[in-house]
Amino acid sequence: MTPPGMAAPRSRHLLSLLAIALIACLGGCEYESDDVPQPTASSPTTEARTVPPQSGGGDTGRVSPLPESGDMDAGTYLVPVAGYEEPFEVTVPGGWFALDGDSLGKDDPDHPAEWAVYLTLWPADYVSKDACNWMGALADVGPSAEAFVNAMAAQSSTASTPPAKIMVGDYSGFEFDHSVEGSVDINACDGSKLCIHSGSRYDCSRWYSTQNEHETYRVVDLKGQRAVVAVAHIDESVNPDLMREARAVFDSIVFGSDK
Repeated sequence: MTPPGMAAPRSRHLLSLLAIALIACLGGCEYESDDVPQPTASSPTTEARTVPPQSGGGDTGRVSPLPESGDMDAGTYLVPVAGYEEPFEVTVPGGWFALDGDSLGKDDPDHPAEWAVYLTLWPADYVSKDACNWMGALADVGPSAEAFVNAMAAQSSTASTPPAKIMVGDYSGFEFDHSVEGSVDINACDGSKLCIHSGSRYDCSRWYSTQNEHETYRVVDLKGQRAVVAVAHIDESVNPDLMREARAVFDSIVFGSDK
């Protein structure tokens, strides 16, 4: 309780303190409105990072090389490009396997064929002029992306869609589909297969053994050195979800300066 005779002076003192505080608040608020710029439509914005930065920078040494053969854990792998100083990276979910260090595949449990979907990553230095009568007819197409695309389009016994110009990171290239021409009897072809291209003039590296195989090629110009990657499915009865997964693996491929 306040002693008698002290209530009035205390009230006046409190009123004085409130007045001082109000003046200080108004002065501070006015100062802030003068000196702090308000956001405008032309103010620059910074996009929020959805992935936290790695401490000490990215450690690319932790990316494993593509295994020679066998089952692969989900993750990112390095794949060398012949004649180019930097490997590219490919990212796979679980259930994929490698073969010979230059192919990736995955089975469809509801499809009788092995390798229902697959990616081919090997060099393609020679293209057959006629995919059916290919023995002795494998031509060196040189290192350019355009030369490979033109040779594939001119190949007999197969068909290519018109190539679309693309950018893969900092690199230009082309993308097109390739498939069997409908009237070809593969059993009557050299070696009972359609030879598409090869890393050797005397043997075939990539061939079709059925009428319904379908590939999408991505041919990239790496400063004058060609890289050829393709995603394929054995036929249209493969699970569509698996085909979409294979395409996602295909789209995950990045080259050195993409990162």
